[in-house]
Amino acid sequence: MSSMSSLYIGASGLNVSQAALNVTSHNLANVDTAGYVRQQVVQTDFRYVKLGDAYISALQQGLGANFAEIKQVRDIFLDKAYRQEVGREVFYNAQYEAVSEVEGLFGELEGETFQNVIGDFWTSLQELAKEPDSIVTRASFIETAVTFVERAENIFNQLKDYQVNLNTKIKNQVDRINQIGDEICELNLKIRQYESTGVEKANDLRDQRNVLLDELGEMANITYKEHRGGMVTVNLEGYPFVTEDTSFHMTTVKMNEGSEMIKPIWESYGGVDVFNLSTAYASDDNTDIGSLKGLLVARGAKQANYTDIPLRENYDSDMAYNTAVIDYNNTIDCSVIMSVQAQFDQLIHGITTTVNDILAPNKEVTLTDGTKVKILDQEKAPVGLDGTTMGEALFNRKSMPRYREEEIEIDNGDGTYETITAMVYNEEDVSDHYSLFTLGEIEINPNILGNYAYIPLSNNAGTGDHDMETAQQLLTSWQEAFATLSPNTLTKNNFADYYTAFISEMANRGEQFNSISSNQASMVQSINNRRMEVTGVSSDEELTNLIKYQHAYNASARYVNVVSEMLEHIIMRLA
Repeated sequence: MSSMSSLYIGASGLNVSQAALNVTSHNLANVDTAGYVRQQVVQTDFRYVKLGDAYISALQQGLGANFAEIKQVRDIFLDKAYRQEVGREVFYNAQYEAVSEVEGLFGELEGETFQNVIGDFWTSLQELAKEPDSIVTRASFIETAVTFVERAENIFNQLKDYQVNLNTKIKNQVDRINQIGDEICELNLKIRQYESTGVEKANDLRDQRNVLLDELGEMANITYKEHRGGMVTVNLEGYPFVTEDTSFHMTTVKMNEGSEMIKPIWESYGGVDVFNLSTAYASDDNTDIGSLKGLLVARGAKQANYTDIPLRENYDSDMAYNTAVIDYNNTIDCSVIMSVQAQFDQLIHGITTTVNDILAPNKEVTLTDGTKVKILDQEKAPVGLDGTTMGEALFNRKSMPRYREEEIEIDNGDGTYETITAMVYNEEDVSDHYSLFTLGEIEINPNILGNYAYIPLSNNAGTGDHDMETAQQLLTSWQEAFATLSPNTLTKNNFADYYTAFISEMANRGEQFNSISSNQASMVQSINNRRMEVTGVSSDEELTNLIKYQHAYNASARYVNVVSEMLEHIIMRLA
C-alpha cells in the first residue's frame, strides 16, 4: 500500500465521521420536533483494488470508508397500521359525540328531561278524565299540551340545526383534504428535485409528507405507495387522490334539490360520490374509517320522520317488507341523528293521532266507485260543552285541516246507495309532507286554544253529561302498546315505555361507540408508542453516538498524522 493512498484512507474516515456527526447533531436539534424521524448514516467500504490471488482469498487493497446513504429509521408497516386505526378511532368518536349532543337535547345529561313533559301530559290527562267539565282542569290540560308540543318542536328544531351545522365541519374537512393533497403533490416535486442528483435524500421533506399522511389518515381511508424517485401516490376511498404531479380535488354539493344536506363528490371524476352511504358501515370492509365519513354517517342524508320506519301492515308481502327493513338499516338506523329523528317522531305521531282519533273518531265507508274513505263518525263522536261542537281534535296539522266538508255517495252494502254531506278525513300521505302529523307540522287546535269548552268530552245525546267512554278511552289508550321502537325489535310499547326504550337504546348506542372509540384509542396509542420507539430521537442514544463518532473522527485524524509524519520522515531521509 502506498503512503499517499494511506492519506486518502484517513481522509475518507474523516469525511464519514464528519457526516455522522452532522446527522447526530441534526437529530439532537430536532429531538422535540413533532413528526421528525431520526436519521442514521449507513457506512460502507469505498472500493477495493485487486492485487492478485492467493490460495485462500483474493489479495485486495481497501481504499477507505464511505457512507451509502442517510436514511430515515421508520417502520412502514407501523405507519400503515397507525393511519388505518386512527381513522377508525375518529370515525367512532364522531358517532359518540353526536349521541352525546342528542342526549343533551333531550335533557338526559342535565336539565329537564322530555320524560317529565310526557309525564305531565299523562297526569293532566288523568285529571281531565276525573273532571272533564271543569274549565280549570281543561285549561291545565291545554297548557300541558302546549308545553308538550313546544318542547317536542324545540327538540326537533335543535336536531335539525345540529344536523345542518355538521355541514360546516364536513365542508371544512373537505377543504383541508384538498389542501393536504396539494401540499403532498408539492412535496413530491421538491423531493424529486432534491434527490435527482442521487447524492442525498430529502429526509426532512419526507417527514413533512408523512405528517400530512398521518393527518389525511384521520380524515379518510387511504392507501399509498412510494415510487422510485421518492414520489408518493395516494388513493382516497378507492380513487386516485395524489399522483406523481397532480392532486385531484373533491367538492361539496347538496344531496338533492331542496335539501340542506351536503355531500362530498369527486370534482375531477365527473361528480361521482366520494362515499357510498347506501350501505351500512362495517369493520370487515374497512368502511368505518375517517372522521369525514363519521360526520356524514352521524348526520345522515336527510331529516327523517316516522314514515321512514317500515311497518309490516303497510306492505303487501314479506319480501317487500324485508327489503324496506334492509334499506332502513343501511340508511336510517346507522345514522345517529336520523334514527333519533324517526323514532322520536314516531312517538309524537302516536300520541297526537291517538288522542285525536278518540276526540274526533272516524269510520270507514265505501263509495259507489268502490273506494274507501274515512269520515267523522257523528254517532260516536263526543261534543263540546255547548252540546253541538263536534270533530274538534286537540292537535292540528299547520297546513291541512283535519276534515273537508264534502257531498259523497256511499254504498250501504245491501244494494242501496245514499248521498250524504260528510266531514271527510284528510288522510296522511307519505308523498305529501304537509299532510303528516309529524314534528314541524303539528300545532294545538286554534279553536280549542280560543275556547276550552270546545274540547269534545260530552256525549252527543244532548243530556249535557260528559262522555265517560271517551274519558276512559283516553286513559286506556295511553297504556296500550302502540308501536315497536324499530323494525329490528319485537316488543310493542305504550307511550311511556316507548320513550324509556328510546332513551335506553340511545344510551346503549353511545356506550357502544364510546367503548369502541376508547379501545381504538388504546390501540392507536400502542401502535404510536411502537412507532416512536423506532422513529423517535433518544437524546441519550444520540449523545452516545456523538461521542462514538468524535472518537472515530479523532482516530482518523491521528491516523492521518501518523501517515503524514511517516512521509515527512521518508522525504527528509531521502534529502
